[in-house]
Amino acid sequence: MTVFAVEYVYAANSTEARNEIRPAHREWSGNLAQDGVILASGPYGDGAGALLIFKTADEATLNSILKQDPYAATDVIAGIRITEWSPVIGMFAGLAA
Repeated sequence: MTVFAVEYVYAANSTEARNEIRPAHREWSGNLAQDGVILASGPYGDGAGALLIFKTADEATLNSILKQDPYAATDVIAGIRITEWSPVIGMFAGLAA
C-alpha cells in the first residue's frame, strides 16, 4: 500500500456551495476513514483548501476514489495536488510499503 498526501485547493467564492455539500463530503470521507483508506483529513485554517492523507494500492485507485467525493461533482475544487508520501516518524510511520 502507498500513502498519498492530497491537497485540495478550493475555488474562489465556493464557500456557500461547500457548506451545502459538506455533510455528504464528510459522510464520504468518514466511511473511507472507517475502512482505513483515509488516515486523516481536514480543512486549512484559512479556508483555502484541505489536506487528506490516503492509503491506497496505487495512484490510479486513489484517483478513482477521489472522483467519488461529492465535492468532485461540483465546481468547489479548483485544483488537486497528489503526492506520494513516505512517513518515517510519528503515527503514520511505517505505513508506506
